[in-house]
Amino acid sequence: MIQNTLLASSAIGTAAVDTTGQPAHWRVCVAPMMDWTDRHCRYFHRLLSPRARLYTEMVTSAALVRGGQLRLLEHSQQEHPLALQLGGSDPRELAQAARLGAAAGYDEINLNVGCPSDRVQSGRFGACLMREPALVGDCVKAMRDAVTVPVTVKCRIGVDDQDDYAGLQHFTEIMLEAGVGVLMVHARKAWLQGLSPKENRDVPPLDYARVYRLKREFPQLVVVINGGVTTVEQVQEHLTQLDGVMLGRAAYQDPYLLARIEAALYGEPLPSRDAVLHHLRPYVEAELARGTALKHISRHLLGLYQGQPGARAFRRTISEGAHLPGAGWALLEQALESCPVAA
Repeated sequence: MIQNTLLASSAIGTAAVDTTGQPAHWRVCVAPMMDWTDRHCRYFHRLLSPRARLYTEMVTSAALVRGGQLRLLEHSQQEHPLALQLGGSDPRELAQAARLGAAAGYDEINLNVGCPSDRVQSGRFGACLMREPALVGDCVKAMRDAVTVPVTVKCRIGVDDQDDYAGLQHFTEIMLEAGVGVLMVHARKAWLQGLSPKENRDVPPLDYARVYRLKREFPQLVVVINGGVTTVEQVQEHLTQLDGVMLGRAAYQDPYLLARIEAALYGEPLPSRDAVLHHLRPYVEAELARGTALKHISRHLLGLYQGQPGARAFRRTISEGAHLPGAGWALLEQALESCPVAA
């Protein structure tokens, strides 16, 4: 099994792996985010939230099938429940990539039908596939035939001139026919031309009502909403209508939000930020011993004290020192001293 089995000696929370496909398992998710949700980020997020479902960065099926799986699939046992997100449009290749992911221990294989970047479009995957729902259905069927873990899809509410509910409805019907039981819906459409990926995360208006309607009309489908969620209260409100909520940038830029959500939904004691950081120490030191540079881990910690006294000094200490030769745990202790009140 292609895994890093390193575990923190005293993790704040440990989530059980469960792939039965019940809605509760997708109640809170952290979105796949390119260049952000790598294995170090996910390990950190797991300390903050024992139950959240975590997702890898998108990995192309071609990259896996052509021999990159050892590096691309590496993860820690502590990260579970954990999903591998794939990008691609060749059913046979996606099936092979899904097999590799399942063999590596991932609890779910997710197909990206939502990314609008030019690079992704040129590879004929991502959001442009919403125009080819039959092909997506073929991909899903091939993946489901290849693995026993859940195969899920992350999509948009539409692309370009697809600006009515009918398009999303048709796409969903085909996903159900293909055997999809869980659909993550970014509640914005994507403009494939004229907007950058960053603009596509902000400019198209959010349409939560369309996603709510989807759940009402397809009650057998587990529907998880994504887009614009930044507070505990928003999570709780969406959960009155839907099965789950997927957080993106808010969970990365203010990671302590994950701990607040865990406390609000499950009654878990709220860990202090400094306790979270200290629980990360065994992982950091073990990774340093493996030859990992501190900067690859510490960049994910910069938002831990977001909104707290000393947050700017905390970020500055890490940013200025993590890239230096020999940077180690002592730098994080120094950054922690910048926060006058442990919170």
